Amino acid sequence: MSAIAKGLKRRGRLMAQAVSPPRKTLDAIPSQRPAELPPPQASDGYAAPRAPRLVRSPAFVLSSVRSGSTLLRVLLNSHSRIRAPHEMHLRTVHVNMSREFTAEAMKELALDREELEHVLWDRVLHLELSRSGKDVIVDKTPPNTLIWPRLHRCWPEARFILLLRHPGAVIQSLTSRRADPDHEAIRAEVLGYAEKLEEARQNLTGVHVITYEDLTADPERITRGLCEYLGVPWESGMLDYGKQNHGTFRPKLGDWSEEIRSGRIQAARQADPTAQLPPRLADLAKAWGYRL
Repeated sequence: MSAIAKGLKRRGRLMAQAVSPPRKTLDAIPSQRPAELPPPQASDGYAAPRAPRLVRSPAFVLSSVRSGSTLLRVLLNSHSRIRAPHEMHLRTVHVNMSREFTAEAMKELALDREELEHVLWDRVLHLELSRSGKDVIVDKTPPNTLIWPRLHRCWPEARFILLLRHPGAVIQSLTSRRADPDHEAIRAEVLGYAEKLEEARQNLTGVHVITYEDLTADPERITRGLCEYLGVPWESGMLDYGKQNHGTFRPKLGDWSEEIRSGRIQAARQADPTAQLPPRLADLAKAWGYRL
C-alpha cells in the first residue's frame, strides 16, 4: 500500500472515531449514576449561565411516596388548562458527554452538563405542554422532592405545591404495599422524604402547602386554592376526574391501585393512633400540624 493510501486510510479512521464514539461509552443513563450530580465545574471554574427557558414557570408537586400525589395529579389534569402528566422522572434523564473534547465544545456554546440537562428537561415539559394544548404544566414525581434545590436552579420562577400526609399513614401504606417489608428501611425512606419536604417548606418562598387529609375531606376547597395559586379559574369538573382520560395507571408512573382507578375521591386512611413514630418523624409531624 502506498504512503498516500495509508494516509487516507488513517485519516478515514480518525474521522470515524470523531463522529462515532466507542460503544462502551454510549450508555445514556449509567446504572450507578447518583440521582443528582453536583453542578459541574471545569478546571478553570467555568459554570454555564442559565439558557432561556421555553417553560418559564412550571409547577412541581413535592411529596413523599404514598401521599396521594396521583389523586392530586388527576384532579389537576381534569382542568381544561392544566396538564399534569404521569410521573416523568426528569432527575433520571441525563446527558452523557462521551468524548474528552465534548465538554470543551459545549463550553464554547456557553453550556455545561448540568445546563444541557436543564435545557433537555425544559424541552420535555414544553413538548408535553404543546401536545396537550394547555398552558399550565404540573409535574408530580415524588422523587422530585429529593432534588428540589436543583429544580429551583433550573426554573427560578417555578411554583411548588407541598403535599403533606401524616408520616405514620405513609409508613402504614408503604408497609401494606410490600410483600416482605423491611420496617427499618421503610421508616428511613419516609424520614428522607420528610426531611426534604421540611427543608423545602422552610426555604422556598411562595409555596402552596396542602395535606392529603384535607384534599380528600374537602376537595372543592383545596382545588379552589390550587387553582388560585396556579392562576386559573376553578372548574367543577376537576372533582369528577373519572370522566377524563389520564393515561394508563401502572407501576413506576404513579399509583395504579383500585382506589385511583375507581374515578372517585375516597377518604384518606388515617394513621394508627397507637403506632409509635421515630422521634424525628414525630417532630416533623407535629410541625406540620398533625396531632400524635
